[in-house]
Amino acid sequence: MILVAQVSDTHFDLGARNAERAEQVMAFLSGLRRRPDAILVTGDITDGGKPDQYAQARLAFDIDIPVYAIPGNHDDRSAFRGTLLGEPASTAPINHAHRIGDLTVALLDSSIPGEPSGRLADETYTWLHDVLATAPADKPVLLALHHPPAYLFSPIVDEISLQEPEKFAELVAGDKRIVAVLTGHAHSAATTTFAGRPLLVAPSTASVLGGIWELDLPDHVMDYAPDPAVALHMIDEKHSLTTHFRSIPMGGWLGVAPN
Repeated sequence: MILVAQVSDTHFDLGARNAERAEQVMAFLSGLRRRPDAILVTGDITDGGKPDQYAQARLAFDIDIPVYAIPGNHDDRSAFRGTLLGEPASTAPINHAHRIGDLTVALLDSSIPGEPSGRLADETYTWLHDVLATAPADKPVLLALHHPPAYLFSPIVDEISLQEPEKFAELVAGDKRIVAVLTGHAHSAATTTFAGRPLLVAPSTASVLGGIWELDLPDHVMDYAPDPAVALHMIDEKHSLTTHFRSIPMGGWLGVAPN
């Protein structure tokens, strides 16, 4: 079994609250009897894209499990690269792929600098085609990005979701190795289908955004009371995917003490 944890929308803002919640999630994952093979952080690492906020995130992500992160709409590519990744600053899309056992994980930068909605740039599609061309022919693939490509009945997120989802859907539907698409952005655990595959939306560690059935806009948009949460994706020997969503009480759980 391959176990991939997904953390999202940490929104490091130099304050203690969001940092402590993200650190508690990392402590929980590090303390599991079967630790994740990797942790994917699907965007909005910071709240304002500032170098000091990425330094705060880098400290929290410094654990003995590989952590792979991509930007969201609140992030800044140059600061993300320079401070979080330790790479030369650049505004080019931050795409990267990793082999985890039989699994290929392709993380796609769907951010548009200066805009809240998302889009996959032509160079990202070119990069992804190359990744898929070199991935093993009979092994599973996970795609991860920040912006959901499907309607989620969210009064905020549906207005700033992935643009041109049809183009992305054509790619996903055309490759049988792709077992699921993972996203963040919605601040709510959600599941649906996209291009015939599971679309799995991770919760935020920072807050919960309600749906159209429970919000009276513009008031009471974000709920900061719930505990942070994480998605756990398991892929078995037959390449079947199972996902569990888990809340992480700030008081500790399964023997994991709060930081």
